[in-house]
Amino acid sequence: MSLTDAFNDSAAAAPPTEASPAVQALWWLRRGEWARAHECVQAHEGQPDCDRVHAHLHRQEGDLANAGYWYRRAGRPVSDLPLAAEWAALTEELLAATPE
Repeated sequence: MSLTDAFNDSAAAAPPTEASPAVQALWWLRRGEWARAHECVQAHEGQPDCDRVHAHLHRQEGDLANAGYWYRRAGRPVSDLPLAAEWAALTEELLAATPE
């Protein structure tokens, strides 16, 4: 099973173990587990992908000042995409960058 297939497996109880912390966070967020997603990226601060997902999480939370901080840490502009579109773009990019 590919990482993308494992990521999209709605019956799975946990994210794919081979997924990066940023991808695991997106997996938890998709399932409504914001706090678990936050734990994943918070434990890996300083990793650009995790900082980007961290920004997205705080934007979703409505804490735009904190989100802005994490976008800056990731070296990215604040997203103006709708939240669902930003999640999808992050997921697609990070899954594509992961070796299968």
